[in-house]
Amino acid sequence: MNEDIGRRLRDAAEAHQPDRARMLARVERGSSRATAHRRPLRVVRYWPKAVLAGLAAAGILATGGFAVAGIVGSRPPSDAPTAPSEPSPTGASPSTPPTASSPPRASTPPAGPAPATPSPSASRPTPSASSRVQSGPLWSAGSVDPHSTVYWAQSDVTLRTAQPLTALTVEVRIAQTGGVRNTGTWRTLPSDDFTVTVQEAGGALVYRWVLKPGRTVPTGQHEFAAQYNHATGPRSAADDNYRIDAQSSGSAAGVWGGFVRAQ
Repeated sequence: MNEDIGRRLRDAAEAHQPDRARMLARVERGSSRATAHRRPLRVVRYWPKAVLAGLAAAGILATGGFAVAGIVGSRPPSDAPTAPSEPSPTGASPSTPPTASSPPRASTPPAGPAPATPSPSASRPTPSASSRVQSGPLWSAGSVDPHSTVYWAQSDVTLRTAQPLTALTVEVRIAQTGGVRNTGTWRTLPSDDFTVTVQEAGGALVYRWVLKPGRTVPTGQHEFAAQYNHATGPRSAADDNYRIDAQSSGSAAGVWGGFVRAQ
């Protein structure tokens, strides 16, 4: 029985004629698959030993050839990726970064002189050394009004009394420095209570307010003003002066002084 089977197998092997064209076609298909997938063809069917040996040899040769081609044709990777260079807007070499200029520093303005601190007494006229601005119930001050101009001026007399006055004479003398002419007078007390005169005497324009008989000046602060034109330009009030004579209950008092420019 065993000998019969062996004989039949030998007869069948000797009678087998391999199809060369078919084998070559299968080898070519295997080579194309190895090129597309870069891996050897998996044989899913069982073949005779001769076919398997041919396919294995072809696969090894194809795989080895592709491996050698890949090794020769590929470049070795660099140690670090190189970013693509961009053209420099200033025409400098791309490998040399442009030097950033530092922002301009703001210049420090030179320190100027410190502003002057106004004196507490700046707004209050200072009497001259030859004046007497206070006596008994009276206090007084003379100043050139700050609204005066280069061709017109006003001289103010401030009177303060701590008692009612039954008699009062206020006199202002404006030195004739050139072109001095009267332009008017005013006072804070009622105009009907005074007799007002203006005349030139002794090289000065003299303004005089005299309290009428029977009238009384109340306690408090009162103003008298003399207005006048003068020659164009700054005018000095150094030779101008005022005098006040008053009578209160049973006593007389007098004050006088000059004019300073009010601040």
